[in-house]
Amino acid sequence: MRFDLTDLRLFLHIHEAGTITVGAQRAHMTLASASERVRGMEDALGVPLLVRERHGVHVTAAGRTLLHHARTVLKQVERMRGELDQYGHGIRGHVRLLCNTAALSEYLPDLLGGFLGQYPRISVDVQERLSADIADAMRAGTADIGILADSADLQGLQTHQFRYDPLVLVVARDHPLAQSACVGLADIAAQDFIGLAEGSALQDHVAQHARRAGAPLNYRVRLRSFDAICRLVGQGIGIGIVPRAAARRCARATGIKAVALDAAWARRNLLLCVRQAEDLPAYAGQMLHYLLDAAQPAPVRAT
Repeated sequence: MRFDLTDLRLFLHIHEAGTITVGAQRAHMTLASASERVRGMEDALGVPLLVRERHGVHVTAAGRTLLHHARTVLKQVERMRGELDQYGHGIRGHVRLLCNTAALSEYLPDLLGGFLGQYPRISVDVQERLSADIADAMRAGTADIGILADSADLQGLQTHQFRYDPLVLVVARDHPLAQSACVGLADIAAQDFIGLAEGSALQDHVAQHARRAGAPLNYRVRLRSFDAICRLVGQGIGIGIVPRAAARRCARATGIKAVALDAAWARRNLLLCVRQAEDLPAYAGQMLHYLLDAAQPAPVRAT
């Protein structure tokens, strides 16, 4: 089975257009050439990829599988071209880094500044994802380095401690819960909640656990940063859940109090992960070692 990029692009065009004729035009081919390429793919696989009807075509189950892989392959090719293009502008390495919300907002900005200053010919593409999605992407080889919570499925990955990063409840200092040593989700289910904007990896993580506990959160407002959440919490508008590092950083300026959460998912570590450290390009290896040098050990828990 030998498909080239032209075959894959043609098949995508045909699917999007709904006809081989229009798909061929979009691919800058004749109808005869396009039809021959599709038949060649079907012959190589031994199964039909298209159902041909009077007014157009639609993909078969095998065709849907081909579409999925075609999109993945073509996306990777475009990424490769974009990264290689940077070499013509003096860049000698491009690291793909995936991280969760807490890592992106609390820990990475200073570390990235130090790394990029030390290695001026390396660029970094940073994307925020859910920890589970980061693990999947790392196993699939679509990123070089990941920073994720230890609650994710880490099978097949090499991991290293990065930060102890528990989540805490933040309340105004005069809030009734401010005197609590520890609270559970059931204690806050009826409270007005201030969360991160929709699409935040951390907020999705918190919301999932709240639903599983039968205590869905009642959002009064959703904001884009931990600082903004803490400011409104300090004004008594509602309560929130943020990383302990963010709560400590904002406590004095915003008038909040951090309260421990009685939940295993809130007592988390952030981990650095790679698929195979020895297979990383030299420039990605340099970033991994830089981040490892800045890592902090997890606290020893009493047994």
